[in-house]
Amino acid sequence: MNSRRDFIKKTALASAGIAVGSNAFGAASYRRILGANDKVRVGIIGFSDRFRSSLAPSFSDHAKDMNFEFMGVSDLWNRRRDEAEAFMKGKSYASGEFVKARNNEELLGRKDVDAVIISTADFQHALHCAEAVKSGRDVYVEKPFAETLEDAKVALRAVENSKQIVQVGSQRRSAPNYWAAYEYIKSGKFGDITTVEMTWNVNQPGRWRRQELVSQIRKEDTDWDRFLMNRPKVEWNPRYYLEFRLFYPYSSGIPGQWMAHQIDTVHWFSGLDAPRNVVANGGIYTWKDGRTNVDTFSAAFEYGPFDNKDKGFQVIYSSRFNNEAGGVKEYYYSNGGMINLDTNKITPEGGLKEKDAKSMGLQANLLPEMALKTGDKIATDANTGADPMTSLHMRNWMECVRSRKETNAPAKVGFNHSVANIMATQALHSGKRVNWDPTKKEIVLS
Repeated sequence: MNSRRDFIKKTALASAGIAVGSNAFGAASYRRILGANDKVRVGIIGFSDRFRSSLAPSFSDHAKDMNFEFMGVSDLWNRRRDEAEAFMKGKSYASGEFVKARNNEELLGRKDVDAVIISTADFQHALHCAEAVKSGRDVYVEKPFAETLEDAKVALRAVENSKQIVQVGSQRRSAPNYWAAYEYIKSGKFGDITTVEMTWNVNQPGRWRRQELVSQIRKEDTDWDRFLMNRPKVEWNPRYYLEFRLFYPYSSGIPGQWMAHQIDTVHWFSGLDAPRNVVANGGIYTWKDGRTNVDTFSAAFEYGPFDNKDKGFQVIYSSRFNNEAGGVKEYYYSNGGMINLDTNKITPEGGLKEKDAKSMGLQANLLPEMALKTGDKIATDANTGADPMTSLHMRNWMECVRSRKETNAPAKVGFNHSVANIMATQALHSGKRVNWDPTKKEIVLS
């Protein structure tokens, strides 16, 4: 455990071995000025499963309307570069002269790229985002935004010192039902949040495993040193490369992959940037396949104003890989009832009933039963397979690249969910309560 804490404290951009300075890529990299009718040319950083299954289909939903196209790919593995080229061949939303770059320096050093979509390994997102905005490119970056506080600070600072548009892949922030819940809470009708319960359960021994690919990849076909970035230099390990979500410090696993989505809604709905503190527990109880990230995880957060400890609420999060009962759930509770973001309904369930209120000289407090607005079904292009939330989120990014307005999930959103994820991961690894110092913007162990 000490080595993990030492790593968290010591990781910094200086050891990253990447160029993210303001002049990192030279004059050729500066973003061209886009006219209203100019095509926006987008590079792919990381030709991942997530990119193929959701990001590319979502992009294709809106590419024609927004006049966007993919111009090339940067991926360290030659197989992925070839797969990207084959995937894009003949697509209406891809350039006929599709570029295959061996790394980000090659891609970002070109003049014909205006923006990038980043879907690399979890621990790489923040520094890849910093690279891209420093080179003058707009960015759509997958979550988690960062897996260490140092990387999160580097990326946020780079974005804030640039004029670039950044969308973090927290797609709930573009979904109509979540907007409806947010507006209901902000209206005051819901009352103060008292508790939030969240689960994300599966029964999948193969989740995040890539057994066939692990047997096929060769070190000489990729760039292992570049892959590691600012993580400790270790011997080639194809599982770290392809199954990174199972291994710390390349991923926190459950917190960064799944909790990041749900904890972000807590920040959004409450208006709070970070938890006051968190305790966490978990272990590898079932799938003993060499992974180091837990297959069962739970955390309890305390949220509330840092200047008023008399107000607050608890967030209870749990996730397991060995039994899917309960599935994915997000419940927000107040004294008057609950918002269920699985059924998209507001109900008086659990609210203060008359008989219990009257005995204490109080009034009953029961929310009305009503449905959250879920919006009209979005238009898709010939069954692309895009999921609706991600498609809406991609559309929002494209519109903001055009308008230069802030996206639904700017970099600060990613920084905030990363703080919560990193705190929970440190609580799990240390066995201690972890606190946030909002003045110093530092994590403190009790």
